[in-house]
Amino acid sequence: MADAAPADVTIALDGADGCIADARNQTSHFLTRAQSEHGLPMTARAMELAQLVVSELVTNALKYAPGPVLLRLGVADGMVEIEVWDSDPTLPLARAADAGRVGQHGLEIVLAVVQGFETRREPVGKRITARLALLD
Repeated sequence: MADAAPADVTIALDGADGCIADARNQTSHFLTRAQSEHGLPMTARAMELAQLVVSELVTNALKYAPGPVLLRLGVADGMVEIEVWDSDPTLPLARAADAGRVGQHGLEIVLAVVQGFETRREPVGKRITARLALLD
């Protein structure tokens, strides 16, 4: 029987070169630890999709919001919860699909692969939460 899920982890990102790659690496480390130390089952696809979602959400936060970004990772009920906070209160909107548009497809990609997604304004900024199944 698997142990309790690992504690959530929160990572502060300052926007410096390499912080998006660091966010992906931290996500991989967190999920690998959840799998090896706590016996949580997950597919390689879930691991890859979690890193993709983190990359897209952190990239958007760093692109559109001034100041730091917080990434929180947690596991509950067979899902990895990916939460990104930034200082801009403007909630993101997915744009209509347009095969001719170059770029700005990040939110579309995230919405296509996650099982749950929500945005909410905070007293300062906003928080975006995506939930992704650990098993296909």
